[in-house]
Amino acid sequence: MNLLSEIGQVVLLLTQVIRYLPRVFKDRGLVIEQMKIVGSDSLPLVILVGAFTGAIAALQATNLFAKFNLIGIARPFIGGSIATVVFTELTPVLTALVIAGRVGGAIAAQIGTMNVSEQIDALEMMAIDKNRYLSMPRLFAAITMMPVLAVFSNIVALVGAYVLTSFKFDFTAETFFNSIQQYFRVSEPSIGILKSAVFGGFTALIGCHVGYQTVGGAEGVGQSTVRAFTIAAASILVIDALFGIVF
Repeated sequence: MNLLSEIGQVVLLLTQVIRYLPRVFKDRGLVIEQMKIVGSDSLPLVILVGAFTGAIAALQATNLFAKFNLIGIARPFIGGSIATVVFTELTPVLTALVIAGRVGGAIAAQIGTMNVSEQIDALEMMAIDKNRYLSMPRLFAAITMMPVLAVFSNIVALVGAYVLTSFKFDFTAETFFNSIQQYFRVSEPSIGILKSAVFGGFTALIGCHVGYQTVGGAEGVGQSTVRAFTIAAASILVIDALFGIVF
C-alpha cells in the first residue's frame, strides 16, 4: 500500500508539473539555470564515463571473439556490433545512472533543505506555486539535456572503442568506422535518445518528490539524497527492461 501510495503521489506531481510546461518561455531564466546544471556542468563526467564505456564494450567484444579464434572473421562486424550496444543500452543507461547520482540527489537535497528550513512555506505565503518555481524547470531541463548528454556520450564511446581496438588488435579507422556505417540503423540512436529523455525526466521527478517529503533537519536531507538516487537508479533499470520488451 505504501508503494502504491508513493506511485500515486509521483503521478499527481507529474500532472501538476505538466500544466506549467506552457510557461517554459516565460520562466526561461529558471529553466536555463537548471539546464546548465544538468547539461554543461555534468558534461565532463559524462564524457569520462562514455569514453571508458566504449573502451570496455570493445574490450569485451574483442576478447569474446579472440577466445574462439574468430577475431579475423568478426573484424568487419565488430565496429557495428559495438555501436549497436553503445547506442541502445550502455550510454543511455550509464549516463542516466551518473545523472541520477549527480543531479537527482542534488535536487532532493536542495528541495529537501528548502522544505525543512520552511522556505517552501515562504513561497506559498507569497502565492508562488512550488511546482512552477521548483519542479517544472528541473523536469524540463532534465528531459531536454539528457538526450544531448547521451549524444556526446555516444561519440566519445565510439572513439574510446576505436582507440582500444586499434591498440590491441591493430584495427584501422577505416575498418572500424566503415563497419559502423555499413550496419548503422537510425532506430538505434533514436531509441537511446528516447530512453535518455525518459530517464532524465523520471530522475528529476523523483528528486522533486523526495525533496518535498523531506523531514528531520540535516539528517533527513541526507537520507532523502540517498533515497532519491536509490529510487531513480532502480527505476532506470526497470524502465530500461520495459523498453527492451517493447522495442
